[in-house]
Amino acid sequence: MSNTPAKTAITPPTHSAPSASFTHGVRKGNILQVGGQVGFLPTDAAPPHTLAGPTLPEQTLQTLANVKAVLETGGATWEDVMMMRVYLTDSAHSAEFNEIYNAYFADLHERHARATIYVGLPEGLLIEIDAIAVIN
Repeated sequence: MSNTPAKTAITPPTHSAPSASFTHGVRKGNILQVGGQVGFLPTDAAPPHTLAGPTLPEQTLQTLANVKAVLETGGATWEDVMMMRVYLTDSAHSAEFNEIYNAYFADLHERHARATIYVGLPEGLLIEIDAIAVIN
């Protein structure tokens, strides 16, 4: 018999089911991987897959709220995050994104690592973020 911890799918109650065969997060032992989150509003506020708005600030703040919801559902906080990957559709959004990001995490005790990648996303989406956390 293995002592390997079970892998548990994490889906916040405010998140709609993904459109493909994956989950919003996965926890195994003290590691929590948050799958790519986008700026969809919580399902208790709008129909599934409704964007927070067409602008980068609206989508960024909602995306961060969605990452936080997965973290909290999985038993983690921002302080547990080791790495975040940010996917932007346009490099011209870098300065605006960094301004929002820096303000959002201004009070974080210990910073996490981050990578920013420029990609194509489905129409209307400007940003996607995933994260990995190690829970104490």
